[in-house]
Amino acid sequence: MAAERVQELEALRDRAPVFRDRAHAGEVLAGMLEGYRGSNALVLAVPAGGVPVAARIATRLGLELDVAVVSKILLPWTTEAGFGAVAFDGSVWIDEARVADFGLGKEDVRRQTDEALAKVKGRVARLRGKRPLPALDARPVIVVDDGVAAGSTLRTALAALRRAGARDIAIAVPTGHADALAALAPLADAVYCANVRGTRRYAVADAYEAWHDVGDDEVDALLAR
Repeated sequence: MAAERVQELEALRDRAPVFRDRAHAGEVLAGMLEGYRGSNALVLAVPAGGVPVAARIATRLGLELDVAVVSKILLPWTTEAGFGAVAFDGSVWIDEARVADFGLGKEDVRRQTDEALAKVKGRVARLRGKRPLPALDARPVIVVDDGVAAGSTLRTALAALRRAGARDIAIAVPTGHADALAALAPLADAVYCANVRGTRRYAVADAYEAWHDVGDDEVDALLAR
């Protein structure tokens, strides 16, 4: 079963909070990813929240750090939940079941998708400019975010990275809902999640004692190191 392919820390299952902050979460994940130490693996952070986690992993394990820009397509009435995602290559994934569940019309879907596309385009221009992704076909790729709730952003990121040539992709997240992780597992070659939670009410932020929105300045400073 896909859920059985998720590597976790059993002592942290269904606990919250478990991390002081994103940097601490990166330290814990680095311990789970020890097998990659000193390899040619590429750590790809999903901005913005995944950058502090990924930066600590890359530093601890001596790995190259870069970004894979992806953004949720948000529901019109919230800045947290979404119904799909947009990736750095302009690709779009829509969760049609959530669209139906929330009764979204075609204009809602178009407007929210356009906003996500503009966000991704702007962030790619700021973080990458004209610099292409490194070659991905001959090295492991570790995609890092600060957590997985529904999994739409990582699903979309994995598909875009496969199209870009990645053959060996691991997902590494500090916390994730068990159902979302099980759905993502068949799409990746490995999944690492320290804090798996199967509770009905789930929020990524609940895994952290200190939680804040990661701004552009913090992302820039971490990547500059």
